[in-house]
Amino acid sequence: MTVPALHFADDREAADLAAFLARLLHYDRAAAVRLQAGGGVLAVFGRPPSFEVLAIRTARLADGPSRLDVTVSAGQLADALDAARASDRESVPGGRTVAVPQAVTGPPWAGVLPPRGGWRRIEGVPGQEEMSTAVAAAVAEFRARDEALPAERRTRAERDRIGREIWSRTLGATGLPLRAVHAAQSLGFLRPVRVRPASPAVPTVPAGAPAPARGAAAVAGATAVAEEPIALLAAAGWLRLRTPYGSIAVRTGGLSALPVTPA
Repeated sequence: MTVPALHFADDREAADLAAFLARLLHYDRAAAVRLQAGGGVLAVFGRPPSFEVLAIRTARLADGPSRLDVTVSAGQLADALDAARASDRESVPGGRTVAVPQAVTGPPWAGVLPPRGGWRRIEGVPGQEEMSTAVAAAVAEFRARDEALPAERRTRAERDRIGREIWSRTLGATGLPLRAVHAAQSLGFLRPVRVRPASPAVPTVPAGAPAPARGAAAVAGATAVAEEPIALLAAAGWLRLRTPYGSIAVRTGGLSALPVTPA
């Protein structure tokens, strides 16, 4: 049987995906990711256990399977990306070709993804700097309250209670729990907006994935594409914080508690 391969549009797309996988593996060495490809875009879904959210990263493809939907080991995919980068034989002009690892039995979350469409924008979401400030304040509050606990009360249960109280708070009036913003920052999604070279066409995005960048800008005499700004979207019982570098999605009911240790 032919092993499917992913041909990334350029090396940076592959490098950005490798960085995302490294962050997931930092929280769970046995992490699995669900891959969906179609229309020239790869969407990678992961669930860092420290945050109990769904993290989504996309990458543009130059070529590859017309349709792909498989759950694989995040570690094996990261190894495949590293092997392709290190091998001249695997390198191709303008991009990188990576073999898709063997499928694994997916965890329960992999069977419940955000909807493909029907998203509506929630107004009032703060900018990147304001969200980073909110996360920093929450982390500082947790640490201060933890240090203030008398020895007899410094138990796991008490620290969990403090963590649940802080990270269940919402971002202003948006309804988005602070833990989702914390996850976005820890996974590298809350960064200053960059400008990237334009691609010939804007591809279709798989289910629940952040939309590809749109809009043209001239930088140093060359045509470039400005990444989309941060937005909060809602659909069918989900909230999704979309940034230029990935999305964080949470179910709006039955959110689990964030562990107490700040990332």
